[in-house]
Amino acid sequence: MFQKSRYSGTVTLCFKRFDGHERPKPREGKKPLPEPEEYLCLIRAKCGSKTISTVVPSKDVSKFQMAYSTLLKGNLDGLKKTKKVKTKSKATQ
Repeated sequence: MFQKSRYSGTVTLCFKRFDGHERPKPREGKKPLPEPEEYLCLIRAKCGSKTISTVVPSKDVSKFQMAYSTLLKGNLDGLKKTKKVKTKSKATQ
């Protein structure tokens, strides 16, 4: 995904807390869904029309972020520096 967007395009990443339930919350009067013992982290990545997602346990999120940061460091060399345009101040005009 990073190789595809190396020279043009963007990769969007989304981190969300995930309780493991894929169904909507039940209506009033029905038995509520049980609280999860451990929350998970839902991670989605999107590049153009391609989307991937994964679920990471909360205890492994820091390990995932470390691996993601090394991946970013390896793929950020395709960025170009922007040239700053100097503007004339009113005092020199």
